[in-house]
Amino acid sequence: MTIRSYHLDSGAGLASLKVREHPDPVPGPGQVAVAVRATSLSFRELMILRGDYVLPVKPDVIPLSDGAGDVVAVGAGVDPRRVGERVMATLFPSWQDGPFGLEHLPQRGGSLDGMLTEVALVEEESLVPIPRHLSYEEAATLPCAAVTAWNALTGMGGPHPGQTVVTQGSGGISLFALRFAKALGARVIATTSGPEKAARLLDLGADEVVDYRAVPDWPAGVRELTGGRGAEHVIDVTGQLERSLRAAAMAGQVACVGFVSGTAAPVDPRLLFASGATVRPVAVGSRAQFLAMNEVIEANGLRPLIDSVFPFGKAHDAYRHYASGRAFGKVVITV
Repeated sequence: MTIRSYHLDSGAGLASLKVREHPDPVPGPGQVAVAVRATSLSFRELMILRGDYVLPVKPDVIPLSDGAGDVVAVGAGVDPRRVGERVMATLFPSWQDGPFGLEHLPQRGGSLDGMLTEVALVEEESLVPIPRHLSYEEAATLPCAAVTAWNALTGMGGPHPGQTVVTQGSGGISLFALRFAKALGARVIATTSGPEKAARLLDLGADEVVDYRAVPDWPAGVRELTGGRGAEHVIDVTGQLERSLRAAAMAGQVACVGFVSGTAAPVDPRLLFASGATVRPVAVGSRAQFLAMNEVIEANGLRPLIDSVFPFGKAHDAYRHYASGRAFGKVVITV
C-alpha cells in the first residue's frame, strides 16, 4: 500500500509544498501508526514557510504539528490494544512534565515529520486521548495553540476566580486563552481591531473589549476597566512587551508567546521594575499540561472555534486562507 504526504522546505514558500506517495509506514519499537483524520494550521507553520521559525526545521519536512486520528498499527513494546484509539500527539514527544529542556528539542512538523499526511508515525509516549465530545476536526486544533494558551494561563499558577486576564486579538492562542480563562472563573478583557471582532469576542465570553484602533493606548483602557489596578495575567502574542507590562497589575504575569506582529521593541528595565510583573516566555507545553487542559475541556464541554475546513487536496488553499488573516478561529484540513 502507499500513502500520500505533503512536504516542504523551510524558507521556500508555499510553492515548495508538494504531495508525494510513499510506502505505508511501519511503526518501529515504541511507535504507533496514526491514520490522520484532520490537521490544523498555526502561526508557526507560516514562520516555517518564511524560514524564520526559531527552532531547526529539517529539509523536505512533512509539515503541520497539529493533528488527530486513529491508531491503526503498533510497534514492538506497544500494547496492541491501543489499535483503534482516537488520539492526538504532543509537539515535543519526550516533554512529559516539568520545565522544558534542550533534551526535548525535537519537535513535530520541524525536526520531526508532522501531520499533513495520511498516516503518521508517532511515539507512543506522546499520545494524548481525544476528549470524548470532540470531533477529529476539533481535536486537531488543540496540540499547538490550545496547549500554548493553557501553559500561558496556568504555567505559574492561576488564574484564580475574580482575577483579570487580558487577551490580544483573535488568533488561535488568544481565542483559546479567552475560553480557558472564563472556564477557570476569570474576568477577560480582550483587545481587538474593530467593532465586528469586538462583538464576536463578547459572544465568546469576553467581559469587556478594548478596540485598539479606537483606543490606541489600550493599556490605559485596561487600567481604566480595572480601577487603575491592571490585569493579573496578560497573554502577549505580539511581542509588544512594553504595552503588556503597562497593562499588568503589580506582581502580575505577562506570558510572552510570540511575535506575531513582527515587532520586538526593546524593553526599558525601569519599566520591568516599575511594573513588578513577571515576564515568562512560553513554548507550547508538556504532555501533563495537555492532559490537564483536556480535563477542563471535558468538564466544561468546551469546543474549539473552527473558521473553515479544507479537504486534503486543497492544502494550498488552506495555507492561503490562514495567511490572509481573515480567519476567526482555526483553519482545519481533513485527511
